[in-house]
Amino acid sequence: MKSPLLSLPGAVPAEGVDEGVAAHYGDLFREQRALADGTGFVDLSHRGVVTVSGEDRLSWLHLLLTQHVSELPPGQATEALILSAHGHIEHALYLVDDGATVWAHVEPGTQEALVAYLESMKFFYRVEVADRTGDIAVVHLPAGSIAEAPDGAVVRETAYGRDLFLPREALEDFAAGHGPAAGLLAYEALRVEHHRPRLGFETDHRTIPHELGWIGTAVHLQKGCYRGQETVARVQNLGKPPRRLVFLHLDGSEVHLPAPGTDIRLADEGPDGRRIGFVTTSVRHHELGPVALALVKRNVPADARLLAGDTAAAQEVVVEP
Repeated sequence: MKSPLLSLPGAVPAEGVDEGVAAHYGDLFREQRALADGTGFVDLSHRGVVTVSGEDRLSWLHLLLTQHVSELPPGQATEALILSAHGHIEHALYLVDDGATVWAHVEPGTQEALVAYLESMKFFYRVEVADRTGDIAVVHLPAGSIAEAPDGAVVRETAYGRDLFLPREALEDFAAGHGPAAGLLAYEALRVEHHRPRLGFETDHRTIPHELGWIGTAVHLQKGCYRGQETVARVQNLGKPPRRLVFLHLDGSEVHLPAPGTDIRLADEGPDGRRIGFVTTSVRHHELGPVALALVKRNVPADARLLAGDTAAAQEVVVEP
């Protein structure tokens, strides 16, 4: 779904899963600095939007999600996962309840599968599930922004900023009153800085929540009764995950960033050494320079020097070994 804000001056379209919104508007670092300073906004209108209404919505979602939501207060933001029977991550939902409806935004293109799964689990519960992607758009106001949300907008407020659920036809008017616009590359750079995982970027078909630090933020350990809960409890109580998320400071003398999927090896073993992980997201940050998130084997020493492809990398621990 192509955003009308791609008509703004300097807009360069994003590619891949983020197609439909702007990657940047001509000045990546200026856009990053604006977001870091609490000004501007990010067009996230390519993301899926799913709603759940009905008087049983919270108690029903509580049975399906990894998060404790049965008593979720109106206006309180949270995030949650849906796992496979084996505990692998299938969906990530960014939620808020407005007192009558739960609003969630999800990764682009995942909303249809999510709605199909939710519909299959309704049984006798008094809930209504809807894909609202066609008429509702998400925009992001950064932390520290003093901009006012439009009347009637559903607001999801977190430590990283506010996500607004707006009618799609209101996007252009919103942009006119809340600029400057920042592209998705700026948003992603700050996401990487804050070590925040993203479904489909930091995850693959076998990722479990412990590997990415999603325990606590998206997985509540004092609740059960959801698909995959046995794996979560077993790893939490009896062992450690096979991989762990790390933050990489990359050699700034390299012209190109290592692409997602680039092999990571121990620097002491050289570029032909054994593969111990892979890059998940790499960005150029306005202060930190080239940085990345990566998944490595759990037993990789926390002080080990690494190679991301041919690029030297120093790691910061995100998930403890």
